[in-house]
Amino acid sequence: MSEALFNALEALGAGARYFFSPPGIPNLVMVMASLGMFWLAIRKGVEPLLLLPIGFGCLLVNLPLSDVMDQEGFLRVLFEMGIGNELFPLLIFIGIGAMTDFTPLLEQPKLILFGAAGQLGIFLTLMVALALGFPKALAVSVATIGACDGPTVIYVSNLFAGKGMIDPSMVGALAVAAYSYMALVPIIQPPIMRLMTTAKERATPMPPGKFQVPANALVLFPILVTILTGIIAPKGLPLMGAIMLGNFLKVSGVVSRLTKASENEIANVSTLFLGLAIGGTMAGPEFLKPQTLLVFALGLMAIVVDTVGGLLLGKIWYLLSGGKMNPLIGAAGISAYPMAARIVQTEGLRYNHQNHLLMHAMGANTGGQIGSVMAASIMLAILKGMGMI
Repeated sequence: MSEALFNALEALGAGARYFFSPPGIPNLVMVMASLGMFWLAIRKGVEPLLLLPIGFGCLLVNLPLSDVMDQEGFLRVLFEMGIGNELFPLLIFIGIGAMTDFTPLLEQPKLILFGAAGQLGIFLTLMVALALGFPKALAVSVATIGACDGPTVIYVSNLFAGKGMIDPSMVGALAVAAYSYMALVPIIQPPIMRLMTTAKERATPMPPGKFQVPANALVLFPILVTILTGIIAPKGLPLMGAIMLGNFLKVSGVVSRLTKASENEIANVSTLFLGLAIGGTMAGPEFLKPQTLLVFALGLMAIVVDTVGGLLLGKIWYLLSGGKMNPLIGAAGISAYPMAARIVQTEGLRYNHQNHLLMHAMGANTGGQIGSVMAASIMLAILKGMGMI
């Protein structure tokens, strides 16, 4: 047997012994978790664009003697260049803005009320987390899972991690929770929708709608929202500004190359690097804590309460309109765009095959995008006013 082969076998044995030793068991658990992410992404189609890179980063950082998150390690470099300074989430938001159509919302501005009601889970979860003894910064970070928007969670939590206000390892837990619940929206929402509404309410017909908005209004909208955010909650201006920049590039109609790059190359590369860097924060000993499990539980509560809040407003609106507003549209008031709107359409068609809920739900859904970023911005503004950031 050659010396090189002997050394390789010895290293393999040392790695196996490490995994099954007490210090190595958390790493082994996280390796199994990474394999679970691969299975969900490949076999079940659950957020593959995110779970594959996150899972691979998690695998890399949990292997014996791995140095990928050391000072000059591969994943550490990615983390510092795009998460440590909040760059990757903002680049992804530009892409999201370029892919978003605000026409349904502008045709019926009242639908933004659903976007506000769909953020109820954020504030209720914040209060529960504080009552459980979470530090303020971590409580806010956990509450933003209710935004149902992964980049928002990463931006807010990493802002606090960079200031030493939360453990950097929690950024990975928060990101995984956020993206997991985004992927599970089609499973989480329908039972709540059926529980809170009657068959008659779900069958309420909605007119198709013209959904035609003057081009000038589409161009002015991102500008006005950016200005309004800068006045009301300037701490959240990078988030809202990035979304509105992407949308402004699209509706201006004069920079198709930048719009396509924002939707594709920039968003895709940023998503890849962000996923790898987030996975790199999921080292077993730091990630596997009771607090992490509590974060996942609170995140689920936030999504559920968001859905309940939107449906409650929908039921009130149904009564006040004399049965003309389908309350299912309220469930689209979260930021999972356009997934939540499609779920509303699917549920509505189950009870009325001639229903036209999609474009109305899209209006509520885009309102939810704005509402989630505004909610996070307001919480950041409050913390800034308290001198915490």
